[in-house]
Amino acid sequence: MGRLEGKIAWISGATSGIGEATARLFAREGAKVALVGRRVALSRRIATGLKAEGGEALPIRCDVSSERQVRDSIRQTVKRFGKLDILVNNAGMVHVKALHKYTEREWDHVMAVNVKSMFFAVKHAMPHLRRAGRSYIVNVGSISSFVGQALTPVYTTTKHAIVGLTKSIALDYAADGIRCNCVCPGITDTPMLREHLNVLPDPEAALAARLRRVPMGVPLTPHDVAKSILFLSCDDSSGITGTTLTIDAGYLTAAEWETKGGTKFMSGAKAAGGS
Repeated sequence: MGRLEGKIAWISGATSGIGEATARLFAREGAKVALVGRRVALSRRIATGLKAEGGEALPIRCDVSSERQVRDSIRQTVKRFGKLDILVNNAGMVHVKALHKYTEREWDHVMAVNVKSMFFAVKHAMPHLRRAGRSYIVNVGSISSFVGQALTPVYTTTKHAIVGLTKSIALDYAADGIRCNCVCPGITDTPMLREHLNVLPDPEAALAARLRRVPMGVPLTPHDVAKSILFLSCDDSSGITGTTLTIDAGYLTAAEWETKGGTKFMSGAKAAGGS
């Protein structure tokens, strides 16, 4: 029996990257999953693949910046599966621009997708999570929840906010049997990262330069992050609530770092000066 046998999970941003990896892992662990995102063709394809593997998933088209659509997506999930045990607030976006160049509309849109969406999801999921008796909320932050990042002022603001929101949810709903935690990934090889890098003249050189600041010397995979989300969505993490779990290959452990040569985490890499 899997760790999520009999559980129902609602996952936003489930059509790619960390969200997709989480949906696939949850399904393998026995959960039925709602695949929530704007690109319903992708979620349908993922659902078909999960069905072929013996899983069950419900594709739901949803713009998480819309309260009505978030509410309806949760209603659809409960109507299909009968209950809701796990809420994974993963949807997010990044916008690269200096602060003084933002329009109010641009600022509000990133805030709505990255933070307000979590408010909507928790608000409308709460009656169902309370009925579950033991339920879980996992919010996806970032290493930018703790440090700044050039030319991403609103993104960084939202990721800092998610940590505070997580603590508040954990305090207010602990008596209802709900645990709420946050995962904060570092450099993760997702479509969003590639989109960000591809605006640069040499994306691979830019990624290599970033990874020199990472002690393990490698980017995370979406599956790496999904495993931590799973940990916080089951009894393996009993007693843990209101906390953040940083998954960053060592990025935040030092103020200054440059990886010199290979590490044993790099596939096929040779240690510096080694044979």
